[in-house]
Amino acid sequence: MSQLFHIHPDNPQPRLVSQAVDYLNKGGVIVYPTDSGYALGCRLEEKNALERICRIRQLDGNHNFTLMCRDLSEISNYSQVDNSAFRLLKNNTPGSYTFILKATKVVPRRLMNDKRKTIGLRVPSNPIALALLEALNEPMMSTSLILPGNDFTESDPEEIQHSIGKLVDLIIDGGTLGQQPTTVVDLTSDAPTIVREGSGDTRPFL
Repeated sequence: MSQLFHIHPDNPQPRLVSQAVDYLNKGGVIVYPTDSGYALGCRLEEKNALERICRIRQLDGNHNFTLMCRDLSEISNYSQVDNSAFRLLKNNTPGSYTFILKATKVVPRRLMNDKRKTIGLRVPSNPIALALLEALNEPMMSTSLILPGNDFTESDPEEIQHSIGKLVDLIIDGGTLGQQPTTVVDLTSDAPTIVREGSGDTRPFL
């Protein structure tokens, strides 16, 4: 059974955040809160951890994995960002958006969409997620915790513990969250394309 950490949603305890990062650094898979429900996360280079996440979610090669980033400078390292995309990113991060961009060579191929060579990127506003990224000192590979057969992101840490507690290494309890997913915006073309409407306001991209 996985470890369960209760981390304060507004003032994350540095000691617990550091211990959570230890799980990531040891190749673990964690469940953590974001501004759009709970997500699964691991380090970028941990192939085995990624395979575990794919089994939990039953994902194939066409899935756009997300890199959770601390800020715009990290996004620029892992994706191709032109001036118009940069302005949109600057004005709408952090927030409840996932941006699809062309991946750079820094991104492991297994994280890209097989056909389009794209990657999803986010700068979350959730304090726990940001504290984890700050302590990890690099982006985290992430995907929303939507279990097979479900349409919504998992929001209750107790239910998560019950359903997949044996499949992950750590669950961070940051309280019960909303289930509204992020708004997904494709920035690979000249004009933004709304791929999925979610909790992020779509008006800046229309």
